[in-house]
Order: sequence, then structure tokens, then C-alpha cells
Amino acid sequence: MSKSLWALCLAASALALTGLPAAAQTKVTNEGISATEIVIGTHQDLSGPIKVWGVPVSNGMKMAVEEINASGGINGRKIKMILEDSGYDPKKAVLASQKMIERDKVFAMVGPMGSPTVLAAQDILFDAGVLQLFPLTAAEFTFKFDPAKPQERLKFNNLLPYVESTRAALKYMMEAKSFKKPCIMHQDDEYGKNVLDGFTQQLDAMKVPAASVTTYKRGASDFSAQVAKMKSDGCDLVVLGTVIRETIGAMSEARKLGWDVTFLGATPTNVLDVPALGKDAVEGLYAAAAFEIPYEDTAKGKVKEWLANYKKMFGTDANTQAIIGYNAVTTFAFYANKAGKDLTGQKMLDALESGDKFLDIFNSPPTIFSKTNHLASTITQVQQIKNGRWVLMQDNLMF
Repeated sequence: MSKSLWALCLAASALALTGLPAAAQTKVTNEGISATEIVIGTHQDLSGPIKVWGVPVSNGMKMAVEEINASGGINGRKIKMILEDSGYDPKKAVLASQKMIERDKVFAMVGPMGSPTVLAAQDILFDAGVLQLFPLTAAEFTFKFDPAKPQERLKFNNLLPYVESTRAALKYMMEAKSFKKPCIMHQDDEYGKNVLDGFTQQLDAMKVPAASVTTYKRGASDFSAQVAKMKSDGCDLVVLGTVIRETIGAMSEARKLGWDVTFLGATPTNVLDVPALGKDAVEGLYAAAAFEIPYEDTAKGKVKEWLANYKKMFGTDANTQAIIGYNAVTTFAFYANKAGKDLTGQKMLDALESGDKFLDIFNSPPTIFSKTNHLASTITQVQQIKNGRWVLMQDNLMF
């Protein structure tokens, strides 16, 4: 028997003896890549309860696609973006994802919107080997993965996670303001439960009991019962696991009752729409945040130019949501470019896990991923609405 054949027999025997299967590989699609373009998909709420998020996010994504294509694309390939409306409905998100996988042959799902909608559709993506990149939800299921489940490696998130940001912001508020009776009102879905987890974990760490926990159904507009209960329970700090109109609704109800209590919102409340629509009712609101919101009259350099270009393109002022949408596509383009001219799904996955750092123009914390960490950053700010504007109160917060 030759030496090489002997070695092969030994290896086969060893595998048979251990009874262990070969390491499972992550299946990554190469669909959507041609010589001239890369097809990406996204689903947004363009008509439902959080369309104030979905519309500007999709605008920011369109702007990034246009800029990248105008500058020559990604290693010579133009980006083609397929945009579908989920209406913030998980069933519609599933149907939209199936359509984009089977008919449009998308290479990656970039910036899909909402916790319940992303959760409902993500297994469909993974089964097809489609990367789920930078969704517009910071829920843990979008970045935490089980190494024993290879397809879960296909998810990456560059937003501030709800659990960690809520913990960091709550810790800062409790220590800085000496609150004794914190409580929470949260949306009764995956998003709200993540905020509740952050609230509960931080209070447990500080050995402080929750004074009150209340919930509401997604799409609700009447919060009188929840606010009355929290007032009755004597809360001195209310954490809000809300989005935009629920934030305004809860704080308006408190003002109506003459209840002078401090509110702390999760990251989705940290948008320009809250002070613009809520006006005096939301004055004083604190919120967890990832980056300072640029204002047209104080922005400088590339950010000022970006704000002007956005207004020229869409006829309206840019906001936080537009920045997040823009960053989702530019982050995708950065790592697709790193993957090289001979782009494949596996090379894209390798580029994402390479540890290479992406920096945006908005001074956000750096985006860095690895083979074991698919979450970009947990560094948190706390901002407050003062005279109708978000103002930075504290930066570089951890828990």
C-alpha cells in the first residue's frame, strides 16, 4: 500500500471511529450577482403605523444607491435595489421576502424594517442562503447566533441594540438623577420585549424593584389606562419601549393629568419627528441614542453637504431614519467592495467577518464584525429634547 493511500485510510478510519460529522458549512447564495449588477432587497413600512420610519429609511437607501452607482458602482457593478412595502405586517414581510428571493433573486436583504416583520421573515432568508444585513431593528435575534447553526451566521446588525442601550441609558439616569421608582410602558411585541429585557436586567443588577410594568398592543393610540396606572403606582421615571406616536401619546396623556414625571425613551424615540410632532408635550424627554442628530444650521463639511443633497433629491429635510437607511447601503457597499471583483456569497461573508472597520460620515461608532461577533457596537449616548431639539447629555455610556 502506498504512503498516500495509507494516510487516506487512516483519516477515514479516524473519522469513522469518532463518529463525528464534518463541520457543517454556511450556505450563502451567489444569486443576484452578474457582470454588471448586484441585486439587493429590502422591505419597509411605507403605509403602516411606522411609515414615518419606513419612508425616510427607504429614501436614504435610494440616495446611497444613486451615489454609489454614479461613482462607478462596486468593483464595476451597479446596485439594483428591490423595495417592497410590508406595512409593518409580519405576514406581508414574509410574502415580500419570498417574492424577492424566488422572483427577484436578491443577493442580500439590506436594512429590512421592524422587529416582528424581520423576525417573521428571517428564516426564509437563511434557508435560501441570503444574508440579512443591518435591519432596522436592534433586537437581539438580529445579531446573536448559535455557532452550531451555520445559517445563523448570515445575520449582521450595525444598530445600537435595545437591551444594551436601554441598560446603559437607564443606569446613567438612575445614578445621575437618583430615581427610586422606575417603571416601564412597552409595546407588546419583539421590539418592546427587548426594551423590557434591558430594563429588567439593569434593575436586577442595581437591586431596584420595578414600580410598574405596563404594555400596549402595536398600533394602539389610547394610553390613558397605562399612564393612570403608572401614576397610581408612584413612578418617578418612565422608560418607554415605544416608537413615535406612542411616545407622544403617552407623554401627552401624562401632561393632561398634570403628572410631572421624567420619561426615558428607547432608541426608536430618538428621531426628529418626536419633537416636531409632539412639541411641548415631549419637551424634556430623554432617550438612548447612537449618534448626534445633525441639524442643517449647525452641520459642517460632508454632513452639511449630505443634508443639502437629500433635501434637493426628496424635497424635504433629512432625519435620523434617512441617515440609518443611507448607512445600511453604504455599509453593505464597503464590505462588498472588500470582497473583491470576483464577488461571491462566501467572499462577502468573509469580508464581513474580517474585522475591517467601516466609518460613516456622521461620526457614529465604528462598525466592526468578527467570526464570533455580528453586532457592530454597544456604545450609547443619552440625549434630551430641549427647546424642540435633541441635545447630547452624556456620551460613551456602558453598563
